[in-house]
Amino acid sequence: MDIEILTHSSIRIKAREGTIYVDPFEVNEVYHDADFIFITHEHYDHYSPRDIEKVVGNQTILVIPRTMEEKVSDVAEKFSKIEMLAPKDKERIKHLQVEAIPAYNVEKKHHQKGNKWLGYKIKLEGKWVYIAGDTDENEDNTEIECDVAILPIGGTYTMDAKAAAEFVNHMKPEIVIPTHYGTVVGCKEDAELFKNYVDEGIEVQLLMK
Repeated sequence: MDIEILTHSSIRIKAREGTIYVDPFEVNEVYHDADFIFITHEHYDHYSPRDIEKVVGNQTILVIPRTMEEKVSDVAEKFSKIEMLAPKDKERIKHLQVEAIPAYNVEKKHHQKGNKWLGYKIKLEGKWVYIAGDTDENEDNTEIECDVAILPIGGTYTMDAKAAAEFVNHMKPEIVIPTHYGTVVGCKEDAELFKNYVDEGIEVQLLMK
């Protein structure tokens, strides 16, 4: 599969199962090619109607936390279907296997557990890809098993580089891709620091453009 980090936490994945966007934000091109769009939570840098407009296609399925049902009413008509998930749901959405993983801070207050916001595990080309959303390592995600982990490292609102690396070293994916730096918070130096903290044997891919 081909994974791109467009900016911040905006992710584009092209796989046999289709073209998938997660939290499109500050998208610089007009694609209109999304088969699926996943939104992790409602903050402006993750749920951006203007950027959804640039990637949505004719038959796009939108996947959101159930608590965002009213929030997405302004874009609902653009989608062929909207799937709403609660934490720990496991669903087959069309031909995708999807697990909804709770995403929240442990000590910070920016992303509270009670909001029921999400990360997602998606099975693509036989591999489990975990997109963590804005989260810390917590009691609901600490036992995640995946092949590819995509997670925030920018600090302030989520894990910083060291905490994210500790999470990854516990998780032990084959590949890890850091996000959530270089635009709203964090810088490229955070990515290099993160890479240095990650254990040998785990491939770190720095894909931020």
